[in-house]
Amino acid sequence: MRAFLAILICKILRLIGKAVGKGSSLPGKYALKICPDVLRRVKLPEYVIAVTGSNGKTSTVEMIAAILRKSGKTVVYNEEGSNQIEGVATLVLCNSTMGGKMKADVLLLESDERYARLSFRWFHPTHFVITNLYRDQLTRNGHPEWVYDAILPAIHDDTTLVLNADDPLVSRFAQNHGKVKWFGLDRCSVSSEDHRGVYHDGALCPVCGGNMAYDCYHYEHIGHYRCPSCGYRRHKTDFAVTALDLGKGTLTIDGKTEIALAFKSIYNVYNILAAWSAGSLAGVDRETMASVINNYILKNGRMVRFTLGSHRGTLLTSKHENSVAYDTNLGYIANTQKPCQVLVIVDAISRKYFTGETSWLWDIDFDLLSREHVWKVVLCGKYVHDLALRFDYTGIPPEKIACYDTVAQAAGALAEDGGSEEVYVVTCFSDRDKLLSLVQKEEG
Repeated sequence: MRAFLAILICKILRLIGKAVGKGSSLPGKYALKICPDVLRRVKLPEYVIAVTGSNGKTSTVEMIAAILRKSGKTVVYNEEGSNQIEGVATLVLCNSTMGGKMKADVLLLESDERYARLSFRWFHPTHFVITNLYRDQLTRNGHPEWVYDAILPAIHDDTTLVLNADDPLVSRFAQNHGKVKWFGLDRCSVSSEDHRGVYHDGALCPVCGGNMAYDCYHYEHIGHYRCPSCGYRRHKTDFAVTALDLGKGTLTIDGKTEIALAFKSIYNVYNILAAWSAGSLAGVDRETMASVINNYILKNGRMVRFTLGSHRGTLLTSKHENSVAYDTNLGYIANTQKPCQVLVIVDAISRKYFTGETSWLWDIDFDLLSREHVWKVVLCGKYVHDLALRFDYTGIPPEKIACYDTVAQAAGALAEDGGSEEVYVVTCFSDRDKLLSLVQKEEG
């Protein structure tokens, strides 16, 4: 009776929430108060696929959903991004019958890395994709090893782990676990002998603490690693990008399938490969997956095309307090080789927490913008002075840098400068719409 009441209240509150434009966590919160173990009582689909990690969760889940739906499966997933236990409860209960049976072939979950242990207390994913672990959001997550410890209780013996073999900390989840599948990138055109970045979170072995050796780096601490002290090393992959040409915008999976990239970023490569791995394990054929992923354009607003004055622009969303997210987008700009201006906005740091903490700006490799084709760097927002101080310690000439107090001022200056070169905007979700409300977005 309690489970029935929890499902009923959840459905009613969700209908009310949709009518008034409220979020999707509150119905699940009340349902869990009525029946704390209601998620254990629901009959789940054959496949329960979860995705977590510091970066790439939302994009990977979106692509997995597109792949599975193309294959004919009915998929329920948290498209609204409510990825903690209350949001998961709302999603599951609102897509269940009053008798407690989910109406789907696949339950697909983006899971907050800190709260996965709570989400998966009452049920376990059949497959758990872990994308990466980076230093991330000081207000929430601290050091990557702290995030590792937070995820570890969510790992259960009956779950197949789908792990990024190129991330040494993610790979550690496989220790003493019998069911593991691996994805990773072979040595290719983006690989380097030398580490690039302000800091190196892969310098020490996560198992023994000894100095780690790398045969190659793909970006930051992601690459082919080995520990000379204890023998811990990158695992052989089950799914691999065997060739990659970011300039041309193509990758090859398992030496057989070539995929065209709508967004020529190393991040996108890993997200595609993680989605491909999950789709394969759910029984989707190679041809179907390729037809979906080829030139796939994300619908989640991570990348938005727009027009501002006589400029065409691209907004690249970067997670604030997450330097790797910034570095990959800055690297994308650095590799374009076409004349451009870059707008960096830091007007709010967090959507959830009040903080003025900006030390994370010093972890970002802004020197990636020290390129001849980057004609100008425009800084703006409440924290423009923190940004300006950080840029004083780059190799970018001061005459290339302009500062404005507000997003509107910066956008106005760009619109009126008479130039026609590309404009790239690097900012976070908190500040994204402040720019998009001032430009003409391109459809499709």
